[in-house]
Amino acid sequence: MFYSQAGARPRTWEASPSEHKKWVEVFKACDEDNKGYLSREDFKVAVVMLFGYKPSKIEADSVMSSVDPNTSGIQLKEFLDIVRKKKEAQLYCNEVRHIFTAFDRHYRGYLTLEDFKKAFKRVAPKLSERIILEVFSCSVMLYWFLPHGEVTQRSQCTRALFVDSLPFRSHGP
Repeated sequence: MFYSQAGARPRTWEASPSEHKKWVEVFKACDEDNKGYLSREDFKVAVVMLFGYKPSKIEADSVMSSVDPNTSGIQLKEFLDIVRKKKEAQLYCNEVRHIFTAFDRHYRGYLTLEDFKKAFKRVAPKLSERIILEVFSCSVMLYWFLPHGEVTQRSQCTRALFVDSLPFRSHGP
């Protein structure tokens, strides 16, 4: 399992040899004409095979615009890097979901400032209320928020899976 330290997102994650082999097999299966690269449509099929969802137009555009312009598509090395980043984001989202669920004691699907205060009181009792308020405020500003200033699990995972996995984005603060 993959855990970050102090809530910071890890910079890299390495696939197991069997997982790496699977990624290469998916690349080869999606490269039907043995071109040595994946077209936009080939890439979409590969993502469905590996992650179980069809990439949006925005995600596909982002990936295709990030590949070497001297090639006709996504080379194996680029594909493996993209998949590694997507897997890293997926694992991060699972970690966020696990932590979020632990703090969402009323099973509402969102956290209020009061929820944040109670959670931090349990895990970091000496942390000042000012710091907790800053963390909550930053969370609301960084992620989608509901009209009442609630941070949702869905919003955090959506950001982790989509925005942070885009090739031109850094891996968090």
